[in-house]
Amino acid sequence: MNHHQHVTKLCASLALLASACAANAQSTVTIYGIADASVRYVDGLSASNAAAVGSATAVSSGVNNTSRFGFRGSEDLGGGMAAIFNLESGINIDTGAQTNATKFFDRASYMGLKASWGTVTMGRQTTVLADALSPVDPLGVRFAGFNPNVGIAALSSHGLGIEYGSAGDTKGSYRQDNSVKYAGKFSDLTVRAMRAFGEQSGNSSALSSSGLGFTYQTDKVAATLGYAEFESTTGLQLKAYVGGISGKLGNNKLSLTYGSNEAEVSSTSKTSYTTLGLGGTMPLTASMDLILAHYRVNRARTAKADDGYNRTVAFLEYKLSKRTKLYAELDRTNWKTGFVAAALPQSATGASLGVVHNF
Repeated sequence: MNHHQHVTKLCASLALLASACAANAQSTVTIYGIADASVRYVDGLSASNAAAVGSATAVSSGVNNTSRFGFRGSEDLGGGMAAIFNLESGINIDTGAQTNATKFFDRASYMGLKASWGTVTMGRQTTVLADALSPVDPLGVRFAGFNPNVGIAALSSHGLGIEYGSAGDTKGSYRQDNSVKYAGKFSDLTVRAMRAFGEQSGNSSALSSSGLGFTYQTDKVAATLGYAEFESTTGLQLKAYVGGISGKLGNNKLSLTYGSNEAEVSSTSKTSYTTLGLGGTMPLTASMDLILAHYRVNRARTAKADDGYNRTVAFLEYKLSKRTKLYAELDRTNWKTGFVAAALPQSATGASLGVVHNF
């Protein structure tokens, strides 16, 4: 083989390698997730954190942050436009089971286009209420299954026994199936609009939802507001809004939130909630943070006495690395008369020791 042939083959190989590298640079797929496990002791709660008689000790998943795994990716389409997708599934570290037995990608399942004018996504995704809460929640949406802002204000666990919007669930409406969402960022302001289709034959509004949200965020302050409306298969409506503000005072972060929602639970009765959250984060050392939050939840129902509960939650986190941290958690709940059955304790305490790893 002569020198010319060697050069020709070398150039061809380099060209092929460059082409592969260019293709790889234009399209990316990332596998990511969170693994969170802890030993949790409760008194006045069950292992699933519902009001209960007695005490229990269990290995729990997602006390600090919800355990999950997912895939996200993008492809550069040129001209500043990209195709994007996200598939995410919740898992229970303690058992290995899916969080949702009927939806494999229960946390996210969407794709869309992203450009200078904003992002449009379609599929199963969080509502504008959830998006508005994330930057300002005092706990930083930690302990989602026990956090009143996540459960009540952002409707993850409204517990009304009715599917509002295309949630695929009668217990909450934190995410919506069959939805289209727009998000546009204009300097420090992000605007979101979302519409979910109920896809019910003969009734275009049944199980539909719509919402609008705004987030103003800089390095020092964040202010958010989200409003959404949901409808059941029979035309019952749920209307909700959540807003808040957080800001830095030196190295400390303080947050204040307020949420309100009202649901028609029948043709003659309604249930409404208000949720107030206050707290913040205080760095104790370069590796250790204290996060403290207090929530007050009030419930009003047609022809019934008002009730609710107060809940205080504290986290002490120690960073082992950028991806892994140890945590200790304490919580105290006091229910107002009528919120839980009279035979159950009217207060409860919980404590957790765990580790969370991001990958």
